[in-house]
Amino acid sequence: MPVAVRSIETAVPSTVLEQGRVRDLFGSQPGLTRLGQRINGAAFDASAIETRHTVIAELAAVDPANGQATDLAVDPAAEPASGTEPPTFYDASSGRILTPGTGARNDVYIERSVPLLLDAARRALAAASDLTAADVTHVVTVSCTGFSAPGPDYRIVRDLGLSPATKRYHVGFMGCYGAFPALGMARDFCRADPSSVVLIVCIELCTLHLRSSSDPDAIVASSVFADGAAAAIVTSRPAPPGVVTLDIDALETTLTPVGVGEADMAWTIGDQGFDMVLSSYVPHIVEHHIDDALAPVFATEPALAVTSRAEAIEHWAIHPGGRSILDRVQQRVDLSDEQLAPSRDVLRRYGNMSSGTVLFVLREILHGPDVGAGERVCAVAFGPGLTVETGLFTLRGAPVAGAPALVGASATPRAEVPTDPEEAR
Repeated sequence: MPVAVRSIETAVPSTVLEQGRVRDLFGSQPGLTRLGQRINGAAFDASAIETRHTVIAELAAVDPANGQATDLAVDPAAEPASGTEPPTFYDASSGRILTPGTGARNDVYIERSVPLLLDAARRALAAASDLTAADVTHVVTVSCTGFSAPGPDYRIVRDLGLSPATKRYHVGFMGCYGAFPALGMARDFCRADPSSVVLIVCIELCTLHLRSSSDPDAIVASSVFADGAAAAIVTSRPAPPGVVTLDIDALETTLTPVGVGEADMAWTIGDQGFDMVLSSYVPHIVEHHIDDALAPVFATEPALAVTSRAEAIEHWAIHPGGRSILDRVQQRVDLSDEQLAPSRDVLRRYGNMSSGTVLFVLREILHGPDVGAGERVCAVAFGPGLTVETGLFTLRGAPVAGAPALVGASATPRAEVPTDPEEAR
């Protein structure tokens, strides 16, 4: 019995940051060097991002030029800070981005990650119409932007009313490829026990660690990273007729050669948040090693070598770590604009949400208008190391291309969760 992804659902904070205004906010910070200002403008303008989401409500109504109320973040539901508590991330009176310590940032993670991860999990369960919370046997959570114990796995079991005997696992601090180890664990659980139902939830609040700096790596991070959650149901139980699912055919992992990329992408804990190293050489490294990285997963099906990879696989879910990465992969693998459209669309609307981002892209494919039964999907994500995770999937239950299809219960719109936990209750 094949193991399949039965549903994928996502959630984002309700505070929406417009890229141009975020660029101006970071570019106006005191202490930024002239070179830093130029890099800031270039990085934001070349990002191919229009909007991102954040749990930082202080950014919901701030003019970077004068600190007055405006629509820096287009969020009609958000309330401006009341002024009863000192600001944590942004001081509107001075127009400065603040530098809270790691503990303060992690406190916000603990508080504001919960509504997002629970919403995504509930929606994934609802989309798998024949399954309920009582069917879930395993929970796998993924995050690299905060820590707590009990953690997100515990909150899912308690708040969703899962059995206290549910087996819980957490994939921590692996970065943008973290969804792949979670999918691999879920597949293995279902192979060992075909009655298993695994709930995967990725939750990342990357914007908690953004800061003003003239350092190029910090500027690039500020220009691309965002907040979001994604959840998936994985099982080998048969799906109802007409429901589009993704068979997990193969999952592989590889590293770039020794000495290549290890120092160019890293994620460490500092005194003022987590420190991202994301050098300008990463797109170059990805371009020159993507063929070798794809080789193991394609080797699982020699028949795919008959034609080019772009022709053999109809749909591609490339982790949108940045515009340059997508450009280099598209050129190297010879993918069409249509094949890269889901990845570019997620990047444009949501930015890079670390581990859950590739699930956002897979959801776009599942809900696309032209999915057909038997069509293939290749997913790829990159992370510290430099690590490359790959997966091959087959669409099942889909009608012929262009005909209507169900994905889970329905093709529901993506949820936006209030930034304030009180609003979410």
